[in-house]
Amino acid sequence: MDEFQRSWLLAQLGPDTDPADLERRFFRLRSVRAVALEVLGERRAKLLADPLKVTVDGVVTMDLQENLRGIERQIDQVRQFHAPDDPGDEDEAAELLMEVTWLTPARRYR
Repeated sequence: MDEFQRSWLLAQLGPDTDPADLERRFFRLRSVRAVALEVLGERRAKLLADPLKVTVDGVVTMDLQENLRGIERQIDQVRQFHAPDDPGDEDEAAELLMEVTWLTPARRYR
């Protein structure tokens, strides 16, 4: 795995992800997209293994349903968008990486 692929994986999975674990998975799976999907799938399974909502009356409520939805959205994004080791035209890959989105304020201040 090269530095660009490692950077892409860390951008998808977060900077706290163990790079040595990513290397081992990449050696086995041979695709950065497959590595990202496997890690996200494990995170999803871990959330599903425990109750998504816990309430202690009058004390605390913990709801992890939005975390689950967020991971599922992230899995969809990894499946849809270009990964660094996808076969295809290199110019097309460069164009996908160079897209820019301009943010504008929802409300103008006076």
